[in-house]
Amino acid sequence: YRKLLLRKECLIMPIIKLKTFIKAPIDMCFDLARNVEIHTKTTSHTNERAVGGVTTGLLKKGDEVIWEAIHLGIKQRLTAKISEMDEPYTFTDVMVKGAFHSFTHTHSFVEKDNGTIMKDYFEYQSPFGIIGQLADKLFLQKYMTWFLVTRANELKKIAEMETIVMNKIQLG
Repeated sequence: YRKLLLRKECLIMPIIKLKTFIKAPIDMCFDLARNVEIHTKTTSHTNERAVGGVTTGLLKKGDEVIWEAIHLGIKQRLTAKISEMDEPYTFTDVMVKGAFHSFTHTHSFVEKDNGTIMKDYFEYQSPFGIIGQLADKLFLQKYMTWFLVTRANELKKIAEMETIVMNKIQLG
C-alpha cells in the first residue's frame, strides 16, 4: 500500500504485484501483452473489447484505447493510455478516464531460464474516498487480483502454445 495525503485526508492506494514465469521468448511475451486482440482473448471472462482509440494490433507509446467490459455485473468503459515503453522490457498504461480515481499498470519482462518472467505492478486509487477504501478491503482488491492473475495465466497459455508451434515448425 502507498499512502497519499490528499486534501487533509490520508488515502491508501492498493498495490497488486504479480510474477508469472512463461516458457517463451521475451519479445513474444512483450508483444502478446500489448496486443489488443490478445488482450481481448485473455479477458474474455469479462467480455472485454476495444471500442475506441486503437482497437487492433500492437499498442505503442502514446496510444489510447477505450475498453468496454462487464466488471462486478456492471458494464463499464475505461480509457487507458500507454505512457511509457522500453521494448521489450517494460510498458506502462495509465487510466485516462474510467471507474477508478486513478490507476497505473506497469508490465515488466525479464529473461530467465530459457523463458520470461512477466511482472505486473498495478497501483490504483478507488473513487469516493473512505467509502472506496472500504470497497477495496471488502472486495475490490481481491477482484482486481483475480482479474490480473486470470489475464496473466491466459497470456501464459497463449505464449507457451505459440512457442511449441514455433519449435515444431523449426524442427520441421
